[in-house]
Amino acid sequence: MSMNNKRIYIAILGSFCLCTYAILAISSESKKELSHLVKWPHINSSIQKHDYIEERITNIVSQMTLGEKVGQMIMPEYRQITPKEAKQYKIGSVLNGGGGWPNENKYATALDWAKQSDEYWLALDEAYAGRGFRIPFMWATDAVHGHNNVYGATIFPHNIGLGATNNPKLLFDIGRVTAREVAVTGLDLTFAPTVAVPRDYRWGRVYEGYSENPEITFQYAKEIVKGLQGGERELRSEEYILSTVKHWIGDGGTHNGVDRGVTQVNENELRNVDAIGYYGALNAGAQVVMTSFNSWQSEVEQDRKLENAFTSKGVFGKVHGSYYLISKVLKETLGFDGMVVTDWNGHGEVAGCTNQSCPQAVNAGNDLFMVTDNKDWKAFYQNVIKQVNDGQISMSRIDDAVTRILRVKMRAGLWEKPRPSYRLLAGEQEILGSLEHRKIARQAVSESLVLLKNNNQLLPLQKLNRSYLVVGSAANDIQKQSGGWTLTWQGNENSRQDFPHGSTVLDAFRSIIGEKHIYTDVESAPMDSVAIVVIGENPYAEMYGDIKPHETLAYSELKPSYAKDLQLIQLLKKKGFNVVTILFSGRPLYINPELSLSDAFVAAWLPGTEAKGITDVLFAKDGADFTGRLPYSWPNNKCMTSFGLNHKNKPLFSYGYGLDYSDDKEIEQLAELFMDKRQWGCGEEKVQDLPIANLEIFGRNAADLFVPKMSGKVTKWKGTFISQGNKTEIGSASSTPINYKHQQDALYINFGQQLPMQFYLQTPDKKGVDMRHYLAADSRLEFDISIKQKQLPSSLKLATHCVYPCGAIAPIQDALQTALAASNNEWITLRVPLRCFSENGVNFSNINTPFLLYTDEAFEFDIGDIRYVPGVNKQTTSEISCDLFKPI
Repeated sequence: MSMNNKRIYIAILGSFCLCTYAILAISSESKKELSHLVKWPHINSSIQKHDYIEERITNIVSQMTLGEKVGQMIMPEYRQITPKEAKQYKIGSVLNGGGGWPNENKYATALDWAKQSDEYWLALDEAYAGRGFRIPFMWATDAVHGHNNVYGATIFPHNIGLGATNNPKLLFDIGRVTAREVAVTGLDLTFAPTVAVPRDYRWGRVYEGYSENPEITFQYAKEIVKGLQGGERELRSEEYILSTVKHWIGDGGTHNGVDRGVTQVNENELRNVDAIGYYGALNAGAQVVMTSFNSWQSEVEQDRKLENAFTSKGVFGKVHGSYYLISKVLKETLGFDGMVVTDWNGHGEVAGCTNQSCPQAVNAGNDLFMVTDNKDWKAFYQNVIKQVNDGQISMSRIDDAVTRILRVKMRAGLWEKPRPSYRLLAGEQEILGSLEHRKIARQAVSESLVLLKNNNQLLPLQKLNRSYLVVGSAANDIQKQSGGWTLTWQGNENSRQDFPHGSTVLDAFRSIIGEKHIYTDVESAPMDSVAIVVIGENPYAEMYGDIKPHETLAYSELKPSYAKDLQLIQLLKKKGFNVVTILFSGRPLYINPELSLSDAFVAAWLPGTEAKGITDVLFAKDGADFTGRLPYSWPNNKCMTSFGLNHKNKPLFSYGYGLDYSDDKEIEQLAELFMDKRQWGCGEEKVQDLPIANLEIFGRNAADLFVPKMSGKVTKWKGTFISQGNKTEIGSASSTPINYKHQQDALYINFGQQLPMQFYLQTPDKKGVDMRHYLAADSRLEFDISIKQKQLPSSLKLATHCVYPCGAIAPIQDALQTALAASNNEWITLRVPLRCFSENGVNFSNINTPFLLYTDEAFEFDIGDIRYVPGVNKQTTSEISCDLFKPI
């Protein structure tokens, strides 16, 4: 029976909902499996233990030295380890982070990838020469919506869009395509699928979850794992890859949607909501589980008693350190016999740990450790050996970890597979982004679209005798279509040429209508044109996508460019155009103003590169219709942040809602639709006369107001954007992302020899923003810096600029020297009262560069968090005197 025929429609009426439907496309067998669980189940993996494999593993482990075992337990980022080092330490695997490519070349070919993997494969093969046994190398990547880190690969919609399709078979097909394209590059493992069940829209990873309905996640997890891995026999072949289920456990339920935050639920909810996807994936044979960054905290006393290895305060702590959740629940009770991998330096966030040392995380049951940086993994290697020798970690725990790692490698046939570039599909460039594969992506786009409004049945559109005005911030922006985890970690820093097979909405319209009847300028478009307004969030990934406490879910209020989209819709309606709005977003957002003004409105999620899948439905190509249904409830006010099938909030559109061309329902216009007038953030109780929270200018929690740049004489003082995901070179100057408090949240800067140079934070459009409220709150500019040289430049200066000509500057060599002398830490903090700038001519109503470091001498440093801190009046030794400042 087809998926559509299996759908069961359950009407759910909300206070501001139209007739809506929950689509529970689950078989009777699945319903039986998903009955309420009063205890953790035991999985029945499709890949079982075999004596011949276990005997072979036992024989190898018995011959390994402690150093060889620890080498198998470490997975560095490949740019942080050379093949020579991999051979020396016998490191068993590496990963590439988002934005990591062979030879730092974004346009690397499939063969380039395979040959890069060859270097490590051969190094490890040579390392075991003469040992009487060998252990193969393994490369892991984040292929989370296709092989998304590779140029030319097929890019599928993100999980939130796939959740709208209600088509598990499609997930199998996507997994199959992804496996083939990963195999083409010679890699072995993907960190996918994510099976989180998000419950707060403020979380920046909502789009990584398929649905608020765990049953959808259960089905999808099974099918994509089958597509990626195949069965037991297919997994050993050269056309399938290992999959990873992530993140164990509770990542979608953190309080207020804070990434890496605290999941405050009882164990019953963990078991029946957060774990549902694991039951499907692990039964399907998934061999790897990734631990989650979040902490777990339960209010149930019985839950607290289960795990006393955390803190004495009753807060369970980071899951990376949870013996109960990893060893007892996942491995023992569920019966998972594969390997557990940590997230990026996640062990370092466990209380009492660092990236270089964490016996708690080893003892908790993590097997393979993502210790990404060179200095960290080398120290971790030595520390684990020392901790085994002094009894902090038992040899049996090490043997268990290595046994699991070798078991997974053996089940994947890595002993039998040749070096990566010699494998069956390796280097076959034509497979990447092939037409056959992109047809599946195009189908996924079409099936994911949800029609929220279609007044007067404006849709479907007509091809003949009709002109179209295609505008909006996302109309010709393939970054907004694709979202995070696309070629780069955050999905930004990409250009049109980075997507050789991709098409934008504007491209798709031109391919159907032709250039003659497509307009991109409001003033030149005929008045009988239909306006297609494509709007959407800028790309983001983990941490950087969180909605901050001072923000709301209101699309038009999140960024100035989003406000312009609303203004554009208002202008078009004022001029009398019919408006079709298409929204690209990683989560449902408050869009009542945009919705009320639009004649038709489509939620298109993050569809990827195949925009023709959108026009296929808009023009009803070959009878195409809207079949997508909401995988998440849609908020009716700016702070309806929490949701779920049984949540008390009454959404604008309930889970499962979606129109098709047969519907003739009308949605209220502006005067009748609820308009939320809230003027303060969802994390604030009321409007504050003055700010009380820090404004993060640069760092993990930075508001998206400013971007990092460098300029100097070598650039003729033209600002060059600095990548926060990859190395940037400007003449002899360079910047490299580093880990400070979190993943790639700081920069190493080397000004080189072509001086003078300056590093600064500036508004993307160079226009000023109003910061008078922070000045009135007696705030300070604070920044964290680590100096990498003994002699400080005498010419080093700190400045703040308002729109030219306007600014203030001061020498800071002495202040830095004093702070260094008073501190035993590598990082120091300098502080400057904002009044120092104001008193020297800075107009805080028009700030465009809140932070600038300048020198005409060589300077090497790390820069971390930069922020405005309100209400701090106390003088400190690291505060720069206002007497040093002068106008620019």
